[in-house]
Amino acid sequence: MRKGVMRPGHVQIRVLDMDEALRHYVDLLGLVEMDRDSQGRVYLKAWTEVDKFSVVLREADRPGMDFMAFKCLSEEILEQLHQDLQTFGCGVEEIPAGELKDCGRRLRFLAPSGHHFELFASKQQTGKWGVANRNPEAWPRDLKGMKATRFDHCLLYGTELDRTLALFRDVLGFELAEQVVAPDGKRVAQFLTASMKAHDVAFIDHPEPGKFHHASFFLETWDDVLRAGDLISMTDTSIDIGPTRHGLTHGQTIYFFDPSGNRNEVFCGGDYHYPDHEPVTWDAEQLGKAIFYHDRQLNERFLTTLT
Repeated sequence: MRKGVMRPGHVQIRVLDMDEALRHYVDLLGLVEMDRDSQGRVYLKAWTEVDKFSVVLREADRPGMDFMAFKCLSEEILEQLHQDLQTFGCGVEEIPAGELKDCGRRLRFLAPSGHHFELFASKQQTGKWGVANRNPEAWPRDLKGMKATRFDHCLLYGTELDRTLALFRDVLGFELAEQVVAPDGKRVAQFLTASMKAHDVAFIDHPEPGKFHHASFFLETWDDVLRAGDLISMTDTSIDIGPTRHGLTHGQTIYFFDPSGNRNEVFCGGDYHYPDHEPVTWDAEQLGKAIFYHDRQLNERFLTTLT
């Protein structure tokens, strides 16, 4: 039952060198720099997004994800979810409006997987970048690099997948769209959606909590994914795998790393999910095909390189 969580709102990523990170996220990935703050954080967005930012970069001494946030329909829903989170057993930290520039108050909580998440209901809307909201052109003419169109999802590695599913399903209203199940019936991967997308956040079972696998950005076509691969080679960017296709979600994808070692994905296509759809299930012994449909085997880097 959906409860007013609309979509991924932002992710805050730790980077080791801000100048290098901006060359990667702006010049290569194609995000747009929107602002900076007194803490030195840099705010970015993809060109089709209407909110002011979806990616926040923070310079730190180790890479990884600080938190991922979801936008709610209203302040009233945000307040109800505050109560529901506390009833579930999550400690909730209320972060005042303006701590992130031009973003309203946020509720931060720790999921059983070991990851910090946020909920918020208001953020300044600047509209699509370079395209008017009335009689809009097809796209801006001065986009850079891969021309990422939106921040789409994160894949996270952590503990207590069953309890994490209960939190996202029963409290936040997400649905289980796809899963990987071991022979003993244990769910070892889960792909959760608050929308019609194949997933808005995904989790893979891992003995260490709170690990970041990747942040993913949507492109429009397979040709765009192939072009992204060309740009990765042109810039000598570290690549993980691809271009290829997933079995899970059936998206067409390529994985690569930012200069700090954080993994990124750009992809196109993918399945859709309605509330009356049963979860799609993959058997764990088919995990290679589920992740990399063409090769049908996992590379060690994909499984073990986490931040």
